[in-house]
Amino acid sequence: MKRIRIGIVGAGFGAVAHLPALRNHPRFEVVAIASPSTAATVAREADVPYAFTSCDEMLAGCSLDAVTVASPPFAHAGNVLAALAAAKHVLCEKPFALGVADAQAMLDAANSAGTACGVAHEFRFIPEIQALKELAANRHLGDLRNLEVTLLRSSLRRSEHRPRSWWFDAQRGGGLAGAVLSHLIDQASWLGNYVPATTFGLRRTANAQREDDRGKFVSTVDDGAFALVDYGNGFVARLTADGTTAVESYTCALHGEKRTAVASGPSLTELTLYTVDADQTDELTCKPSEYAAYEKLGANVPLLMELYDEFVKRIEGKANALPSFEEAVATQKALAAVGYGS
Repeated sequence: MKRIRIGIVGAGFGAVAHLPALRNHPRFEVVAIASPSTAATVAREADVPYAFTSCDEMLAGCSLDAVTVASPPFAHAGNVLAALAAAKHVLCEKPFALGVADAQAMLDAANSAGTACGVAHEFRFIPEIQALKELAANRHLGDLRNLEVTLLRSSLRRSEHRPRSWWFDAQRGGGLAGAVLSHLIDQASWLGNYVPATTFGLRRTANAQREDDRGKFVSTVDDGAFALVDYGNGFVARLTADGTTAVESYTCALHGEKRTAVASGPSLTELTLYTVDADQTDELTCKPSEYAAYEKLGANVPLLMELYDEFVKRIEGKANALPSFEEAVATQKALAAVGYGS
């Protein structure tokens, strides 16, 4: 079976999550990694044949079938467009772009290129979220009316001394709206199988004054992002991403006219699933991912391996569940409505 030669742009999340997922996936061969400063080190430590300082250098310097774009958000559009111009299959990290215009340009280029493209919303592949999708799709919950998703984290409290980087710069795509609310909007749209009609919301910065080992600095990004999404057909989603709380937790409650289903736990990847109606509450057991053993490499790794299964199917022209560029543009419009990008 032919292996797909792939290069990774970005040596942050690209190196800690995408690289181990791809190295352990039976259908991919990681040929190259590109990053302005750390590609050579990562390539040497991971035994990746080629290292480059940019996506353009990588595309010119080695033979690839596909590219994973895991660079910071401000570089997504340029990297995706370059890969598509070179007729490569592309998987892009979220947030898809800094604004709707760039997102639409990427979609248009993908349609022109005719290659397989998708977005790394790997949290669709959490077993309990997959089960929620099945419950909704088979109408076990009845007509869907309301979705509540709340993700609480402590990493952006005033006491957390995270080093300054692009992540604290709104102009470069930092903040929770892009990093987390993008996932929650995608999750809501996917669970309901609808496209957002109208989005209201806001971004909040509670801790603009921050400090790291170099001293004090100012964050220009949101450490909380909140959205109310109306899908125009009786289904509404209420979404919260907050990085300033004492506790860490995730709750996804999907309410239908017949039943409610709730997945909750201390994090997105540690969940228990329940169904609730007027008479009883039942706990449901979900089959773990076939890649569950790779969780020791990182919580996202098995989910990304599931995502890459779907990427392979799309490359081979088979039916697949890969999050699409079209869906990413819809999510980008919802993000713009809460003030992320333009």
